[in-house]
Amino acid sequence: MNKYGTIHEIEGRYALKFVRLFSQKSESVFKSMTSPAQFVQWYPFATEEMDLKTGGVLRFDDGEGSKYEGIITEYNPSKIFAFREINDLLHMELQTEAEGCRLIFTHTFDDLSMTVNMAAGWHRCLDVLDMLVNGRQVEWPDNSAELRKVYKDAFESFVK
Repeated sequence: MNKYGTIHEIEGRYALKFVRLFSQKSESVFKSMTSPAQFVQWYPFATEEMDLKTGGVLRFDDGEGSKYEGIITEYNPSKIFAFREINDLLHMELQTEAEGCRLIFTHTFDDLSMTVNMAAGWHRCLDVLDMLVNGRQVEWPDNSAELRKVYKDAFESFVK
């Protein structure tokens, strides 16, 4: 399975989509995605302040003085975790597979100029989520520049 994200235009907005396969059941992956202690390890700027229910609030801190909130738009344990963060929509869906589950991660946004950096960033974040799901020590590899190049080349025709 290809770990790289794809870019799509949907109703005048843009969406980065990543598909990852896990050998674990969706309940286990969902717990790693949404457990406050693990969420802060893989999701950028997250805090452990999470009200895990539809309509619940997530709190973020960029570490540089900006704090903001997200609102959970859909919460269905072991299946869907979606929220609005400022104007962006993050949607994570787990689908049962014969040997574990499939995560479909979609980030819908407006600013096309940020696509390459966002794709590289989400790629790295999802790699860390994979480490958490598999019980491995979290290590952020120094591959940002390499991933930006990969995504710049891959999205060349889309992102001018």
